[in-house]
Amino acid sequence: MRLPRTAHTDRPWRIHEIAGDFKVEDVWDLPTPGGPDDLARLVDQFRGGTRDRVSSPVGRALFAIRWKLGALLGWDSPADGVGGRVATLRDRLPADLREGPRGPDLSSFPFTSVYQTHDEWAAEMANRTVHGVMHIGWVADADGAGGYHGRMAVLVKPNGLLGTVYMAGIKPFRYLGVYPALIRGIGREWEAGRAGSGAA
Repeated sequence: MRLPRTAHTDRPWRIHEIAGDFKVEDVWDLPTPGGPDDLARLVDQFRGGTRDRVSSPVGRALFAIRWKLGALLGWDSPADGVGGRVATLRDRLPADLREGPRGPDLSSFPFTSVYQTHDEWAAEMANRTVHGVMHIGWVADADGAGGYHGRMAVLVKPNGLLGTVYMAGIKPFRYLGVYPALIRGIGREWEAGRAGSGAA
């Protein structure tokens, strides 16, 4: 379910002190019911990347078009990535986060981990259009029954006019094709993992 930006900004996440100059673009609840200590399992699920979880033909086609377009226009060269065009957000981390767990990089999507805590994980990517952060938080269910679930926020810093136009251009595709398919895939994989582990 898509949520208002305040569902992210009103929580005391550590990412606020690190990426305050980024815009919160999207916030989504994830269909990943669990207990208070299950963020690590969700982070481990993400380890394999995100493109593989998009099972719908439309979502897969949109990802394929994006990567081909990026290759054609030279948007995704290493020189435009983290450590190239932009410095890594790890350079901004306070000592406790820098010395704590980093979390995994994603193998099939260009995100590198920034930090991981008991209830937060942040990973970043950059190309010629944007510097982006995927933030996964672990939150209590609203019904107060003791359950928890994941919440994903996408934060971006567009790279000038190109980045601003790019973000505006892909917005309808994100909402109609990419995010719904991605979130369904995350939920299916989560439930399969729960069934495999014998979780109730």
